[in-house]
Amino acid sequence: MPDARPLPRGPHGLARAEVLASQRGRMLDAMAETVAAKGYGAATVADVIEKAGVSRKTFYEHFRDKEACFLDAYDAGVEVLMTTMRARGAKTRPRIRAYLQTLAAEPAFARTFLIEIGAAGPRALCRRQQVHEAFAALAGDADDLALAAVGATNEIVIRYVSEGRTAELPALEDTVVRIYASLLG
Repeated sequence: MPDARPLPRGPHGLARAEVLASQRGRMLDAMAETVAAKGYGAATVADVIEKAGVSRKTFYEHFRDKEACFLDAYDAGVEVLMTTMRARGAKTRPRIRAYLQTLAAEPAFARTFLIEIGAAGPRALCRRQQVHEAFAALAGDADDLALAAVGATNEIVIRYVSEGRTAELPALEDTVVRIYASLLG
């Protein structure tokens, strides 16, 4: 997730861009944590600003509304996943390992963006579809079989996360590798 370190109290001499990046990162993290704890529907802007330690005015300087913050948090988390996976090279197993380990290390992100994405409305579902297509393309092929491998992986991972077993996700590595091998050869 983005760098969300709190700002030092009092005069700090930080550049405006550093202040804005800190505020934004804290709000994105707060959105993921709040939605993981309460669900998308029950999460409020007030919850996010309280957890992030920013004012309502600051929130609206960064985001149009709760949905915009949620989608930006989703995009930031997905970018971390994609970057981590790409850094493991072109082979499937290391990329799958990176995916599962990253989700296991970020349980709020995993819950929010694998499960709660469905509650965030049509724009969120469209964004999820785009992300699934990007994961399919990362597998080396954006055809229907690659998309099916992404979908099958998603369903298994969601089951673990919804059962509170996020820390166990790395144990799925062999299963997910078999899914990809079965569908993509």
